[in-house]
Amino acid sequence: MDFPITPPQPDAPPIAGGRRNPARARLLLGVAFATGLLAAPVLAPLGRFADHHLGISAFAQDGGKANTYRLLTLFGDVFERVRAEYVQPTTDRDLIENAINGMLTGLDPHSSYMNAKAFSDMQMQTRGAFGGLGIEVTQEGGFIKVISPIDDTPAARAGVKAGDLITAIDGKTVQGLSLNEAVDKMRGEPNTRITITIRREGTDKPLSIVITREIIKLQVVKSRLEGDVAYLRLTSFNEQSNPALRRAMESLKQQAGGKLRAVILDMRNNPGGLLDQAVAISDDFLEQGEVVSTRARHADESQRWNAKPGDIAGGLPMVVLINGGSASASEIVAGALQDHRRAVVLGTRSFGKGSVQTVIPLSGNGAMRLTTARYYTPSGRSIQGLGITPDVEVAQTREERARFGPEREADLNHALSNQGGTPQPAPVPRTDLPRIAKELPAKPPEGFPTFDLAKPETDFQLQQGLALARALADQKRTGAN
Repeated sequence: MDFPITPPQPDAPPIAGGRRNPARARLLLGVAFATGLLAAPVLAPLGRFADHHLGISAFAQDGGKANTYRLLTLFGDVFERVRAEYVQPTTDRDLIENAINGMLTGLDPHSSYMNAKAFSDMQMQTRGAFGGLGIEVTQEGGFIKVISPIDDTPAARAGVKAGDLITAIDGKTVQGLSLNEAVDKMRGEPNTRITITIRREGTDKPLSIVITREIIKLQVVKSRLEGDVAYLRLTSFNEQSNPALRRAMESLKQQAGGKLRAVILDMRNNPGGLLDQAVAISDDFLEQGEVVSTRARHADESQRWNAKPGDIAGGLPMVVLINGGSASASEIVAGALQDHRRAVVLGTRSFGKGSVQTVIPLSGNGAMRLTTARYYTPSGRSIQGLGITPDVEVAQTREERARFGPEREADLNHALSNQGGTPQPAPVPRTDLPRIAKELPAKPPEGFPTFDLAKPETDFQLQQGLALARALADQKRTGAN
């Protein structure tokens, strides 16, 4: 899910011996496109925009050119047979685009082809305004799976939930449709209605939900004071995220009159977005050190980003909230703050998307999104397929829900293996936390009220995060555990 095209941060240093990406390159992080109507196919955590020209030699890897030509001849034979004998007429463009998309989607869950319209939609979404329902999605077992609804959008207000499987659109099954095709069916003019059929965990019958499409203008940062604690909710990583976060932090400091004691950064159900925003937001709270690194197939394509001096929170104790819907850019930020011991991470294990996509514009014909690297936290951990393990594990509900299908990166077909990182994939357990960190309940007690987004007191993870944040502030003040 993620977006527009501008160069990476000019001050981002390359790994020793490496080199910067081309000036037009841009790294992205995300799990799926935040659809304006939805999203286009799931976006991997990172991506780069770059211009490339693909030739036959690009396909010649095994067996030499002669074998490559034979395989391309096979493709041509199939193309001509389908073109001539398929039960109904087809266009050459549809056949070629389907073939390209099949080649890419067969590699891993996050490589894919975007036609010109899908590519344009992706760029628009990166700018933080687009038309649609307001959900991030991926494809699962022939259905469309909701990664998460975006706050204050038609989908969220209609009751769409993370983990829902969309089985039909306006009464017609989504099976047999590509993710792009399903997304196109969900897009539409503002004020038009769409009916989606959903299969939800814990329900015996399909749910039919009617939604009116709107222009989605993302409010990427929501903030408020929780007594003496600054609460910052980050919903995605687009071009507005870092400026909005900095403005929100400054506003809360003024509202608190210099009496802030701690900060909570809530990235639950945040599917990711632009890498430069993830780096900038990590840097907002770090004084120095590595933020993230990427390792590509070719060593000279690897990169590293370092923090610059300056902490917008002034060193206040910090708690980061994550869950299974926190992916990509969210995991970059959580991993950086966790490894540097700048924040305590609380919640449940994150999605586990640790790969990098390069978005390559194709002249007049959209773009291809190709997985080109893995990324690593400052300690060298790869979170691919593993996710970020919280320092303090706290669930939002008492019961584990039955699963209809995969709900994390490692569950996806053709998911990349975890390799190249340090032998310690999980964070080193912290021994410097206040005693309450071990006393916080791992799940809500019997009778705890059902979570209501409009009522913070029903948000069990947030309430535990506030308790921990204040305990960290007391510990810092007294210097005792």
